[in-house]
Amino acid sequence: MKYAWIEKQRRSFPLPVLCDALSVSQSGFRAWRSGGTPNRTRLTDAQALVLIRTIHQEVRQAYGARRIHAELRGRGHRIGLPRIGRLMRENGIRARHKRRFKATTDSKHSLPVSANVLDRQFSPEAPDQVWTGDITYIATAEGWLYLAVVLDLFNREVIGWSIKPRMTTDLVLDALSMAWFRRRPEPGVLFHSDRGSQYASRAYQERLDAYGMNGSMSRKGNCWDNAPTESFFNSLKNERVHGTSYDTRDEARSDLFQYIAVFYNRSRRHSALGYLSPIRFLESWIEQQDQQEMAA
Repeated sequence: MKYAWIEKQRRSFPLPVLCDALSVSQSGFRAWRSGGTPNRTRLTDAQALVLIRTIHQEVRQAYGARRIHAELRGRGHRIGLPRIGRLMRENGIRARHKRRFKATTDSKHSLPVSANVLDRQFSPEAPDQVWTGDITYIATAEGWLYLAVVLDLFNREVIGWSIKPRMTTDLVLDALSMAWFRRRPEPGVLFHSDRGSQYASRAYQERLDAYGMNGSMSRKGNCWDNAPTESFFNSLKNERVHGTSYDTRDEARSDLFQYIAVFYNRSRRHSALGYLSPIRFLESWIEQQDQQEMAA
């Protein structure tokens, strides 16, 4: 699917840019275009190290050994995980250092809150059954930016987001509206968030009602009740934001868009999805559903 998309875009963008955006090799694309397949012969340590370093740079040091292993196998190379781990250790190649980040939730309000209907059931059976939302912050030289996201728990895809300089109700409303207009789900979606005043506000609850969604909120002070969304923010901060200095808010917005729309949703291999990207996982599920319907 990546190669087919690149083929469609070649008249508009240079091949190196397209391959870099989707984290694929130019040689792999050329092999696909010519009807061949990438070389599957056993790699020497020197060859494997070059590929590991290349992938490590392509994903901006986001991947550790397991994801690099999945990426190499996805590109047609036979190499074991222990060998990748050894080469990375011997050559000082590692994923970005993980840090903990403070929460942005303001639950000190008198607004009504919803029960924890989700109750940590993080594996729905189909798309558009459970969405989750949360807010995080990004520092720039011009001041803070706040990012609100909406995830579909089925494939962990970020289906809606909003970036603003203030953490207001409009921030989360815009993210929810983007998700709804992109997916147009049937009524009955369960939307889970924390107890923040933005989500508990009358305007937000009315928007959920208008979209036919049911509300669910984490227990007070319990971030594990919204663990998949917290996990996304940790990935974003560790893999992209930490160590990056944004001179302007526009620069940060552009980088956040690239991470979410180009890298995370389309390319990043997710451990909870069998090391497929969120969009590829959804496409695979749709293909399976179509095959089952044809066989029935």
